[in-house]
Amino acid sequence: MKGILTYDTWSDQLLEKLGQELKDYTDILRWTYREYGDKVLYACSFGAEAIVMLDLISKVADHPKIVFLDTGLHFKETYELIEKIRTKYPGLDLELVQPSLSLESQSTKYGAELWKSDPNLCCYLRKIKPLEEKLSTVHAWISGLRRDQSPTRKNTQFINRDERFKKIKICPLIHWTREDIWSYIRLNNLPYNELHDKSYPSIGCEKCTVPVTGSEDQRAGRWVQFNKTECGLHRA
Repeated sequence: MKGILTYDTWSDQLLEKLGQELKDYTDILRWTYREYGDKVLYACSFGAEAIVMLDLISKVADHPKIVFLDTGLHFKETYELIEKIRTKYPGLDLELVQPSLSLESQSTKYGAELWKSDPNLCCYLRKIKPLEEKLSTVHAWISGLRRDQSPTRKNTQFINRDERFKKIKICPLIHWTREDIWSYIRLNNLPYNELHDKSYPSIGCEKCTVPVTGSEDQRAGRWVQFNKTECGLHRA
């Protein structure tokens, strides 16, 4: 394909053509790095899907840009996993992106424990705004979204016109199941967050994530006291 596919050059006809050429996650990732080079980044959560994605990306790209939105509120197990990943994949260009507003300044301006009073604002300040700033330097970003994670993600495509960030969003794992993810992790002996073994199917900030059992919704442990299942990075 000639030229770079961007938010502004998007067309349904082009998407249909790409759909005929790109059949699976391997095709998608190879096309992504061939198309965008250093103008694409992977926003990594360091959940189970993220570990699979990092391994797959490491096989097709040299020094890929990886960003982790470091809210300052993550579990210690998440930070420990990040160090394991740095060791296992030294070729990753991995950056922990922090908000411009410290937790102390946020408390002064908006009140203590903003995640309890207004979790949407907290997510915006500590995750969405920092990602907006990083995405301003690229044409596309990669996400580990899967269709079976929640009802809000069931219509996700391999290649998406992201209305939230005005970028191309690429989701190679949309057809993978939870079982596929864990089979890949175990088969390849990949490190993963220990909290997954303690009934945390989805892991976000420590203040807004609890263990769950007996639920088919893999994001049931996120923001349990609010009518909220997404931080805002991914719109339905």
